[in-house]
Amino acid sequence: MPEPSSIVLGIETSCDETAAAVVRGDGVVLAERLLSQLDDHRPYGGVVPEIAARAHLDHLDRLIAETMAEANLGYEALDAIAVTGGPGLIGGVMVGVMTAKAIASVHGLPFLAVNHLEGHALSVRLTDDVAFPYLLLLISGGHCQLLIVDGIGRFQRLGTTLDDAAGEAFDKVAKMTGLGYPGGPAVEQAAAAGDPARFTLPRPMKGRKGCDFSFAGLKTAVRHALDRLPEALTEQDAADMARAFQDSVADVVADRTGNAIDLFREARPNGRDLVVAGGVAANQVLRARLTDLAADSGLHFTAPPLKYCTDNAAMIAWAGLERLDTGVTDPLDFKPRPRWPLDSAAAGR
Repeated sequence: MPEPSSIVLGIETSCDETAAAVVRGDGVVLAERLLSQLDDHRPYGGVVPEIAARAHLDHLDRLIAETMAEANLGYEALDAIAVTGGPGLIGGVMVGVMTAKAIASVHGLPFLAVNHLEGHALSVRLTDDVAFPYLLLLISGGHCQLLIVDGIGRFQRLGTTLDDAAGEAFDKVAKMTGLGYPGGPAVEQAAAAGDPARFTLPRPMKGRKGCDFSFAGLKTAVRHALDRLPEALTEQDAADMARAFQDSVADVVADRTGNAIDLFREARPNGRDLVVAGGVAANQVLRARLTDLAADSGLHFTAPPLKYCTDNAAMIAWAGLERLDTGVTDPLDFKPRPRWPLDSAAAGR
């Protein structure tokens, strides 16, 4: 674990959240700010990269200043600057990286370029006592992977999505059913009033060997089912479809994760935790299924608090603290990366 007295400023600009946080090595978040761009992107039903980058540029300096003021610290009190270096929307990533480089250069501080996915992967260690190794389900708008986390920068990917990520599928289904944006919370809320027997949807990849996912066919099945409705879509139609879709995703994720648990327990018999992270990890139905699955498998289920499931700067600062503790820093000529796999050995598979 990091040195308890170390302090890092974290910056996150990889998608549509502009965020800054100051975190101490003992896990105390001294201050944090987050500006959501949901209202900017809602008319388009998804994130527009150019709008996101402009918003980061307009607001990041102010958020950093407010965060430092709330923490009551000067830059001389920091031990490093950590920033999302990728993967993500490259315009936004560049805004964060250039800002972090400037601060690090002016104040003579170490610069840490954090893989956004590692930020999610390690976020649970900010709030919970989770030791390496652990099995991670990383499930978000852009990513859906199962990985063994052996340590800082040490990941073995067991499975990934062959097409769309689960969060992207939630957004598309929400758009098709008129539930709005962002899709994850909208679908979950509507599904609570849905009839689970109304629509029958496929469970892609369920029952197959391995740990890969596929959600493109499920989205298509939703579209076809909606097209077959005899009349205009009603609120109850949308709720019933949301329930059917959410149940399908939960079944698929539980099945794929079950296969990964078998591989994890064989490969890492000392591992004791199943961790879920990423924006879709906020879904309570999915959490409940994974909690039961972990218990049946003799593992402890852990997830970050809801505010640290979605993109945030505290997880970036924490990942920076973890990296700093290993003695790793990055040069100021680091280049932002639109793609950055956690397991480089599996990047081409």
